[in-house]
Amino acid sequence: MKTRERKQEDLNALTEQLNNSKSAMIVSFSKLTVTKDQDFRNQLRSAGANYKVVKNTLARIAVKGTPYEGATDYLKGVTGIAWTDNDAVVLSKTVSKFIKDNGDIYKFKAGIVEGRVVDLTQVTAIANLPSKEELISKLMFVINAQAQRIVTVINAVPRNLAVVVKLIGEGKTDVPTEQKAETQEEAKVAEAPEVEQSGEQEVSPEATPEIAE
Repeated sequence: MKTRERKQEDLNALTEQLNNSKSAMIVSFSKLTVTKDQDFRNQLRSAGANYKVVKNTLARIAVKGTPYEGATDYLKGVTGIAWTDNDAVVLSKTVSKFIKDNGDIYKFKAGIVEGRVVDLTQVTAIANLPSKEELISKLMFVINAQAQRIVTVINAVPRNLAVVVKLIGEGKTDVPTEQKAETQEEAKVAEAPEVEQSGEQEVSPEATPEIAE
């Protein structure tokens, strides 16, 4: 049996952990096996989350004055709390999928995301959002794609002009048709501006290369 001092230590630890977290999921379970419990814990750990089965009296005191106080009414019966200070989307994905696959054992009680109490429908909606890592990956792809396009615009036309200049320097003013076609095609792909000869060189606004945002 835990001493009063040990219970106070547990309370202080749980309060601090919840205060430092960004989201939490409250679940209950029945007919739980050691294997299934370990499986759930392992998946939560992989998602960067903590998990603990708590006594409701202790949990009610721990959440008092924290962003999780709104979930006090759900701290009844058997209670397990999973929480994280990382991406709430990853925790939502992990919990919602595991409960869906193990609905005969685990039941969802409530979620708390950025101080708001959410139900299973809302948690599922959050789980369908891209995670922070996925968003960063997509952003990097866009940045790299635009960078590559800029390089193409800069390099494609000068490369072909160099060929033309070389031919002219060799006295071959009649540029081969295939060379003209290649130059025109790469210039078109690169969306290079057209230059009009009218005393001064002006770049047509319609021909200005556009770089997708």
